[in-house]
Amino acid sequence: MALLRVRHCRALLYCRRVPPRCPACGGDLRSAGLAAAPARLRCPFRHGHGQPRAFLIRPSRGTFLLDYDGHCDLHVGITNSQGVVYNYDQEGVHRDGSGWEQCISVALVQPDMWELLQQWDNLLEEFSLEEAWLPDRYEEQQHNCFTFALAFVNRVRQGRGREPLSKAQFTESFVLPHSREASRYLTLHQQLAHRDFYIVPLAEQEQEQDSVAGNQSLLE
Repeated sequence: MALLRVRHCRALLYCRRVPPRCPACGGDLRSAGLAAAPARLRCPFRHGHGQPRAFLIRPSRGTFLLDYDGHCDLHVGITNSQGVVYNYDQEGVHRDGSGWEQCISVALVQPDMWELLQQWDNLLEEFSLEEAWLPDRYEEQQHNCFTFALAFVNRVRQGRGREPLSKAQFTESFVLPHSREASRYLTLHQQLAHRDFYIVPLAEQEQEQDSVAGNQSLLE
């Protein structure tokens, strides 16, 4: 069920069904006008097999909405043009056609990159066959699923004359913005698992700032 946000009486009300009256002030929400109209929050999780040429993140076990507690290990992979997820672990490279139905997705190729769009599948398959990704090369901390995914991204960047990205650079620029949005959504999801609404008071000077942040992330 969707998560909704209502702005009223200098507070944000998060809920799954909008109550007739504001739980913060008791005011009638039905007659509060457009300013208090409920906005549906965009779910940050995507069906990974429907995200071609993307960097995917999911929990190693279970799903984000049902099982993730913020401390579980995460697993990453790269999709080809058909949504098959190439990922690396102690058993070598996998080509998964299922199991990535709820992911954080980071698009890697823009629609105007015609040549790369055509080459992507061959590049990914050839890369996955290299000796570096044999099972016995796997090392949990230093040569893992993230190593595989980032190495492929940098291989593609090198082919386009771009400088390689460090793990820190890639994480900061591409992963963290999506992860922060997912974290906020998960917090609200967990709060509303045991209550009908969740209220966040807004200081007057914070209202405009919150409005901008919301438009950029949860309400895209």
